[in-house]
Amino acid sequence: MWQDHLTEIIVFTVLFLLVSGMGFVAARWRAPKDMAHLDEWGLGGRNFGGWITWFLVGGDLYTAYTFVAVPALLFGAGAAGFFAVPYTIVIYPMVFLVLVRLWSVSHRHGFVTPADFVRTRFDSPILALLVAITGIVATMPYIALQLVGIEAVLKTMGVTGESTLARHLPIIVAFAILAAYTYQSGLRAPALIAFVKDSLIYVVILVAVLYLPYKLGGWGAIFDAADAKFQASPNPNDGILLNTNNQLQYVTLAFGSALALFLYPHSVTGILASRNRDVIKRNMSALPAYSLLLGLIALLGYMAIAAGVKPLPGSKPGSVDSNTVVPILFDQQFPDWFAGVAYAAIGIGALVPAAIMSIAAANLFTRNIYKEYLKRDATPAQEANVSKITSLVVKVGAVACIVFLDPQFSIDLQLIGGVIILQTLPAVALGLYTRWFHRTALIAGWAAGMGLGMWMLYQIPNAATGRAHFGGSAFPLRDFGFDTSKTIYVGIVAVLVNLVVAVLGTLLLRLVRVPDGGDGTTEDDYVADEGDPRVTTVDPGGSTAGSKGGAAAGGRDADAAPEPVI
Repeated sequence: MWQDHLTEIIVFTVLFLLVSGMGFVAARWRAPKDMAHLDEWGLGGRNFGGWITWFLVGGDLYTAYTFVAVPALLFGAGAAGFFAVPYTIVIYPMVFLVLVRLWSVSHRHGFVTPADFVRTRFDSPILALLVAITGIVATMPYIALQLVGIEAVLKTMGVTGESTLARHLPIIVAFAILAAYTYQSGLRAPALIAFVKDSLIYVVILVAVLYLPYKLGGWGAIFDAADAKFQASPNPNDGILLNTNNQLQYVTLAFGSALALFLYPHSVTGILASRNRDVIKRNMSALPAYSLLLGLIALLGYMAIAAGVKPLPGSKPGSVDSNTVVPILFDQQFPDWFAGVAYAAIGIGALVPAAIMSIAAANLFTRNIYKEYLKRDATPAQEANVSKITSLVVKVGAVACIVFLDPQFSIDLQLIGGVIILQTLPAVALGLYTRWFHRTALIAGWAAGMGLGMWMLYQIPNAATGRAHFGGSAFPLRDFGFDTSKTIYVGIVAVLVNLVVAVLGTLLLRLVRVPDGGDGTTEDDYVADEGDPRVTTVDPGGSTAGSKGGAAAGGRDADAAPEPVI
């Protein structure tokens, strides 16, 4: 009953409302003279320095769902859940040089989305439309999953009822508040809130990894308890170590997830909001600190085993909600006031990525669907207004996913989202380095990879939920005719087929001399930096102009004191 968690509810509510107030105040933080421009509302003026970018990108990539799902996966399956740790490490050196090229060409031409870049690079509105739709579809379930994290906390505190409305009303209220301050403040809201969110998360996790092992008898006792549980599991893939059956799935899932991470439009949004190339380089060097935190968070799953945590019942009779493992662990092992702080950290941790994701999806619709196909002469103010409205629609859709669908199905949708977004890799990531691919071949490759990926996902059942199709992302190799019980991540297979089709298609189309359009970028565009006369900036009135070291984006004085960087 909620009366037993009154202190936790009060602490959670006070911190949640405090952060929400910061979201509204953010509209006046580093505010330009005019917010009626996507560069200002959707990208924060493209002027965030090192510290802001670090908190913003970190808060965007390490979501509330991460803080409940990764430990829950270790709690249920063991070592396989650690895939989230290496993939968030290997990606940073991989994109160290890639993202600075995207920043430069985007600032030079005023690009707001990855699809903007593809449109100009390959002179193909169709390819840009596919990239935009892909980004929106892949992002929607990701936003919905932030609600899963909040719901796990609310369920643990006993504030969700039995009926559909009572169960989801607190989430609806929370996202209504989020929608309001995102509409008003744009990207500045999650950027400001990220400071509080990340600080709370660091404090909670560091206290947990120091205090809980002491209380539970030490790390040896924790690992022994986890090993005993997995030894008794009927699933041969469960264990504190990987085995021959799940090693291939682990490696391909980690690598595929790494490739997908910065293809998501919300990841790109945080990068394009940076002030200059050095900010991005410093952040790619420093962001692995979050991966250290993620490794500590993952170990909470083993601590929950040692503490004897029992997950709360799921939405279906006889099922369990494994996402409640961490909230219950804090509820059982810590004083009520500290558990309330931990719950607030998870709840606030949902607001930052949900806001950025909705803004990114809205920008894709505005720039690559509305402006391209519905109103070509849209003014900057009209673009900003359409993005604001679209961001509200996106949040409503995310809430609908939780209200009307089994939350476990939303989790499966997120796995599908990773497969989907990977199909933009040839056009976006490789396109930053080469114009060799033919635009028609890239479209064919996208279709081949998407088609194969959807077929493979359709074949995968989920025994835990009883779903016959779209039950995960681990495809059994025996379905390809191999005599093995090993599985492989669908996204890797699909994107490899995508690349093969794009390469062969390009060779064929070049052979028959099919026109390929023009390239709207030059090699110099990919090395432009802050203060470079080639960089497009925004003046206070919302127009764009080349900068020669004058006013910074959004009309701020270029001689103002620089923001501290990492």
